[in-house]
Amino acid sequence: MANHSDEILLETPLTALHQRLGAKMVPFAGYLMPVQYPEGVLKEHLHTRAAAGLFDVSHMGQASLRGPGSAVFLESLVPGDIHGLAPGRMRYTVLMGADGGILDDLMVLRLADNAFHLVVNAACKTEDFAHIEAHLPAGLTFTQRPELALIALQGPEAAAVLAGPAPGADRLEFMQSASVSIDGADVLITRSGYTGEDGYELSVHESQAEALAERLLSIDGVKAIGLGARDSLRLEAGLCLYGHDIDTTTSPIEAGLIWIIPKSRCSADAGYPGAARIAKEIADGASRRRVGIQPEGRVIAREGTPVMDADGNRIGTVTSGGFGPSVQGPVGMGYVAPPHNKTGTAVQLEVRGKLHPAAVVKMPFAPHNYFRAG
Repeated sequence: MANHSDEILLETPLTALHQRLGAKMVPFAGYLMPVQYPEGVLKEHLHTRAAAGLFDVSHMGQASLRGPGSAVFLESLVPGDIHGLAPGRMRYTVLMGADGGILDDLMVLRLADNAFHLVVNAACKTEDFAHIEAHLPAGLTFTQRPELALIALQGPEAAAVLAGPAPGADRLEFMQSASVSIDGADVLITRSGYTGEDGYELSVHESQAEALAERLLSIDGVKAIGLGARDSLRLEAGLCLYGHDIDTTTSPIEAGLIWIIPKSRCSADAGYPGAARIAKEIADGASRRRVGIQPEGRVIAREGTPVMDADGNRIGTVTSGGFGPSVQGPVGMGYVAPPHNKTGTAVQLEVRGKLHPAAVVKMPFAPHNYFRAG
């Protein structure tokens, strides 16, 4: 553990490596994490879009769920189709609160018929795991996996990079997994990530994480990337950050995540918490919707910036905003009340007491480059 600004912070298995690479370390979700390396956020962001970036995401929570009826149990907590998930396939979904709010977003990987691997957000993992354990029926085993590190390799060259140490990795499809051996280490890889680019996440025992990271960093085209660029990449990709763009007050419908809910689970009696609210918002519309927001000129609208209509009436709030290096301008997302959520709607942003013109735009700001066969 590290004492940083009088706060006791956890460290990941890659902390010493980050420090050797000259990273600027900051507190994040209770961990000491690299926000950037000497080249800076802008170059790290553009490098990931052009080649391959390596990210330490070991602060995320990993867990195993095993036993007969595991899929049925998960479907009692999330609105996604877990029963129909084939072995070796992964799905993005959300843990639901009783009132239809989002407790967290997570990745669910089906390893076998009655075996799942879960990845949840760092800031929520204690509460998430307690929530799952509190509802766990007899006969199922839920195991937290704090001994596992998680490394993300993202960018257009990621597949070529990983094909060297892990032959066949380049043939995986988006959201498909494989268990491989890299230099004697057992690694669970998924073709996934949160940058909008093609790439992978690699789950490995903490004792072997640094050697794996160094092996990947030794390959041409791979550079270490910090949390700063990870945030700007996911913002350009239009992806939600829990605690900012989604939280316990937002529903999946408000957040524009209806695509994670199959039609068979859109009814009020679908069997997961908050299903009645979901069904009502599908039928009647939500009172607010998450949208892309593009300011005119160079003004940056940060989280919390008020969104106004043409007459100066407040209609919403920016939840994520910053400079988009790939689009060479400011980008943001937030919630506005209908009918202002329509693409092309002119809005105003109140920044430092002044109103600045902006528009509601379709996301993503940078195209998704996920790999799909065929």
